[in-house]
Amino acid sequence: MNFHVLTLFPEMIEQGVNTSITGRAINNGLLSINAVNIRDYAFNKHNSVDDYPYGGGAGMLMQAEPVYLAYEAVKEQIDKRKQENIKSEEVTSTEPADCSEVRNSDLQDENSKKRPLRVVYLSPQGDVFNQKMAEEMAQEEDLVLLCGHYEGIDERVLEEIVTDYVSIGDYVLTGGELPAMVLVDAISRMVPGVLKNQESGETESLEGNLLEYPQYSRPEVWQEKAVPPILLSGNHQKVDEWRREQSILRTKERRPDLFERAELSEKERKVYGEE
Repeated sequence: MNFHVLTLFPEMIEQGVNTSITGRAINNGLLSINAVNIRDYAFNKHNSVDDYPYGGGAGMLMQAEPVYLAYEAVKEQIDKRKQENIKSEEVTSTEPADCSEVRNSDLQDENSKKRPLRVVYLSPQGDVFNQKMAEEMAQEEDLVLLCGHYEGIDERVLEEIVTDYVSIGDYVLTGGELPAMVLVDAISRMVPGVLKNQESGETESLEGNLLEYPQYSRPEVWQEKAVPPILLSGNHQKVDEWRREQSILRTKERRPDLFERAELSEKERKVYGEE
């Protein structure tokens, strides 16, 4: 998967994602991070990309043209890569392909051409990011993340290029770089091969709108607190049942908003739905 981050601070993005799990995935060729400096597309000698807003008001606004030119450069880069991949596949394909496979491949290529490049603007005005959105965005081959700064970005370029408005919470930050890194981390975990144990990306917190169950490791007793006996029983079915129960109870106690949307069976609703 390829992330393209349009930002005023590319070094902040690069330093933030080139370590730990995402850094390893980048080194293994599973992810790529293209941090694009919007200032490189400014049209003045000072590389300034901000100006006063029409109508007055506090602060400065990012201008439309540098943002648009940065986006166009990324789009051109993606289109060029896709064309090169198509040519490479045509050259290396020596075995005759099944007609149905050819038709399916043609359909996929056609759908890919029609599909607009997905551009996410990180803004407190957007939908609050959640696990379902991370899973869905992980299906993209290329994802553009647009980081605002100052008082925001000229509305005209947002209308022209943005497909999604996403927030990471109801609070204001100085820029979109930290939210962009949050999205990169959460989405990357859903990309096959990024996690050493893929199951851990599918069964942890927030799957089915449930929080993760309590976890324990050695020693069996720590400061007079013992590991629940069921986890030492070796009965995997009972362990799974216990973990499910603990996830439900924990969600109900700590995140009642999630509990209302939790994916529970009718029996579980009857058992845990009432006080």
